Amino acid sequence: MKKSFALLVILMVAACGGSKRPPVVATNSGTASGSSSRNPAPPPEIVSEGPDVQAVDAGGLGQEALSDESGEGGPLADIHFEYDQSALTDEARATLEKHASWIQAHAGLRISIEGHCDDRGTVEYNLALGEQRARAAYDYLATLGVPKTRLNTVSYGKERPVDNGTSEAAWAKNRRAHFAVSR
Repeated sequence: MKKSFALLVILMVAACGGSKRPPVVATNSGTASGSSSRNPAPPPEIVSEGPDVQAVDAGGLGQEALSDESGEGGPLADIHFEYDQSALTDEARATLEKHASWIQAHAGLRISIEGHCDDRGTVEYNLALGEQRARAAYDYLATLGVPKTRLNTVSYGKERPVDNGTSEAAWAKNRRAHFAVSR
């Protein structure tokens, strides 16, 4: 028993690389305790344009609504995170509220929420943190009424940076959740 416990501890330390684990993400479930679903929140305002949502053509589902094959591009802006964090900032929440309205207005589209990190930390740590970031956005969109069946998450950790620099500005660009839109 002692040997297996010691082995487990050694494996856990090795897997962590000795670094601090990402924080647990607590998101609002959308209903306060004791409240019922008889009084649902009013639907969010439909937003079709803005700095973080791009307009689509008159048909509503034009090619520009889709992300390219790499998952980049698309009508929804990235949200960004603080260093070593997966908690949504006020700015990220505001952006996600606009995204929720846009997603609900474009029922034929699916959204893949990609969690990304800067290049500091181990591969394993960044994959876990990227998943927590994607999940935080997923959970918040779901509380805003976006059907979970239209959303999925994936973590790329530090493997797909948008800026290969080693400055704080470059790292800040890479700490993000990206939204790839597809049919």
